[in-house]
Amino acid sequence: MYDTLKEMNPKGLDLPETMFVRDIDSKVFQAITLQCLAKIEGISLLENNLIDSLLGREFDRVKGIYVEQDSKKHSVCVRIEINIGYGLSIPKKAEEIQTKIVKEITTLTGLHVASVHVIFKSLIPQSAHPSSSSPTSSSGLDIEKEYGEEF
Repeated sequence: MYDTLKEMNPKGLDLPETMFVRDIDSKVFQAITLQCLAKIEGISLLENNLIDSLLGREFDRVKGIYVEQDSKKHSVCVRIEINIGYGLSIPKKAEEIQTKIVKEITTLTGLHVASVHVIFKSLIPQSAHPSSSSPTSSSGLDIEKEYGEEF
């Protein structure tokens, strides 16, 4: 049998073309987006609420990062819901986020990023004393001391 295979001309065989398939799970895009967002100051991701935690929802994906893939066009659309620090320029921060995410996803996956939709959901309050860990009121008084554990 082996002698027969050695004598065969491989050019005479009609083999089907090899088809290469590459699938990238949405979790990969979410992880890439998380890494990009971690490098940007003045923003934060949405947090799960109490009901989601009790019911076990949102554990299979990151809250606030949604990805849609179009395999025919080899492209991806990303939607991000985040919070932004008070006093920061929303248009500038949106442009920074979008640019970094597009560059990173394109570099790592080779896919075209069709859109990056950034939704600012809430403002992160500006602290009066950044070195202090306890919240303060606008008059500079320590809120925890003023209201105790009731607040």
